Formats: sequence, structure tokens, C-alpha cells
Amino acid sequence: MRKGLFIGINDYLHLPNLSGCNSDAIEMSSVLARHASGSPNFNNRVITTAESQITASEMETAIKELYSGSCDVTLLYFAGHGLFDSDLEEGMLLPQDYQSREGIRISDILKWASDARDIRNKIIILDCCQAGSAGEARQLKGGESVIGDGITILTACKKEEVAKENCKNGVFTGLMLQALHGGAANILGHITPGNLYSFVDNALGPWEQRPVFKTNVSQFIALREMTPLVPLDTLRKLPEWFPEEEYVFPLNPSFEPEAKNQFNAENGEVFSQLQKCNRHSLIEPVEAEHMYFAAMNSTGCRLTALGTYYRSLAEKGHF
Repeated sequence: MRKGLFIGINDYLHLPNLSGCNSDAIEMSSVLARHASGSPNFNNRVITTAESQITASEMETAIKELYSGSCDVTLLYFAGHGLFDSDLEEGMLLPQDYQSREGIRISDILKWASDARDIRNKIIILDCCQAGSAGEARQLKGGESVIGDGITILTACKKEEVAKENCKNGVFTGLMLQALHGGAANILGHITPGNLYSFVDNALGPWEQRPVFKTNVSQFIALREMTPLVPLDTLRKLPEWFPEEEYVFPLNPSFEPEAKNQFNAENGEVFSQLQKCNRHSLIEPVEAEHMYFAAMNSTGCRLTALGTYYRSLAEKGHF
């Protein structure tokens, strides 16, 4: 079982208003509610200032409820104002009624998450200014900030930076939505927190806000599952086609449909699957620019480094 809490705050009582946080929370919840196949993923609760007042008390209660009970994965998403209080040496998420030091301390959130022993994986995603201090292993005036077992944190920017908005979304959330809609999927169709961060990190240059990724897990989970880029049945055949990592699979014109007099339908089916692997950089032709020429010139194909990796996974029965 998975559950998510998505908080978006556009309208502040004592601070400048924001424009995209409500829609960010709604869109993030929507994409994570189901896998690409339509099967259920996260069971979500969405709280935005479009529908209700989000006071410090209400926000704290909602976060504590997220970390109550038992489940496999929790996901906390926050879009709104954030602040690093240099006097307290503490990062805070700012509720709608924020005034001096009435925010939700990130160290408190990490403690609530760490104390949730019956929840195996806890994902925290913060699209707010100055959130990058989350999880720094240091003693605070009001407590201690540590990343407990099973916790992963992704933030829009570093401690000293501003999280920017564009015309529709926060810059960070906009990229995450692209990633979760399939941009960050691996060959198996899995989108892990590591894939998600890598996608966002590569999209933002050195002069832009720098996202932060911190984790204390022994194994990544898939936040969302897409259709595999290469069918699993095809991937499972890699050890059969390539009994050794360095093996060259022999090709000849019987594999290529355009070699009409020599074409063999059974070989053609194998070749079609090998070409899918080639399109996703698992296999490369030998002494030829394209798989077509490898077949017509009777050379062959071999595994790339990535293909060797997935061959190993298939051999171990990982999918």
C-alpha cells in the first residue's frame, strides 16, 4: 500500500502570493495516482489553498497523519514558500498563516518520518526556496536534522537558492512531471527517485537553481511504472541469444525481410526483437553502421555495456 500527501500553497496571509503551487500539487498527485497501465499507485490526499485554509496546525496534523499506521511507501510533496532560518540554523516549510518562526521545521518532519517504523520507504519532495538544507547531519538549536533509514529527499534547490516558477509550474515540478510521464523511465519502465533526480539535474544548467538529492535506502523503489521500452519477454531472451557477454550473434540475409529470396520468417521475428534492443542501445551491429547492413553483409551484433547489464539481470531472473 502507498499513500501520498500533496500540499500546495498559493495564497499567503502575510507573505507574497505564489501562482503555480496549487496546480503543482494537483498535477503531481494526478500523475502518481496510477501507473501508465492504469493500475493503482499512490492513494493520495491533496490540500491546496484553492479549497481551504492551510494553517501551521492543520499542516502539521496532515503530515503526522501521513506517517501514521503502516504501509510500504509514503510520499510528502510540498509546493509553497520555504525558508532557512539562520538564527535557528533550520529549514522550514511555511504554512499559509506563517509569521515569524511559525513554520513547519524540516527536522521535525524528518523525525516524524524516522519514527514511522511501520513505513518502509518515505519520499519527501520539496519545491520551495532554501530547502536544500534538509537532512544535513548537524545539531540544531531546536533538535537534530538527520535522514533516517528508508528516507529519500528531493528538493528544488540548494540551501541558499530560490526555487523559481514559470508561467504554469514551479521549474522543479515542471521537470518532475515530464520525468514522471515517462521521460525518466529506464528500460524496464521504472521511474525511481534516482532516475527522477538525474532527469531534473541534467535539465538544469550550472547557472540555474540546483536540485538536491539525499537518501538513506538500501534499494530504490519505482515511484511510477511505464510500459517497458523493450518488452520483458525480449529482455529475458538476452542470455539465450548471447550465451557469453562477448558473444557475437551471427546474422545473415535470412534475418532481413528485404532479402526476399533468402528471408526466413522465424529469423525475421528474432531480428525484429534484436532491432528493438538496438534502438535502446542494448545491442550494436558489428562492422556495420546499421543492423540492416549487419544482416545483409553476414556480420552480426553484440551487447553494449548497457545490454550486458540487462543480460545479467535477465540471467538472475530479476524480471
